[in-house]
Amino acid sequence: QVQLVESGGGLVQPGGSLRLSCAASGIRIRLYNMGWYRQAPGKLRELVATLTSGGGTNYTDSVKGRFTVSRDNAKNTVSLQMNSLKPEDTAVYYCKATYYLTTYWGQGTQVTVSS
Repeated sequence: QVQLVESGGGLVQPGGSLRLSCAASGIRIRLYNMGWYRQAPGKLRELVATLTSGGGTNYTDSVKGRFTVSRDNAKNTVSLQMNSLKPEDTAVYYCKATYYLTTYWGQGTQVTVSS
């Protein structure tokens, strides 16, 4: 059974940092294209960052220079380091793993940026 479990969310003040982790079981993430998405209340889910199986990364414009996606193959986890957080980063963050036509999602972790 495949599971993606996100962790690391929480409440942080503007300008602060958080590190999200996505722990995978049942798949080897090094073979998958991994993505971090977020969904704010009343808004559509949007792509935040991607990390391909080949190691390529891509970020949505609003997080470039602030967020970094990385992978630890030994731990079978993908992380999202988020710095200089802004209130508009508040959302539920989801991890996604894609291999050809197969996609798995995690359950999400809440990130709230507020003073």
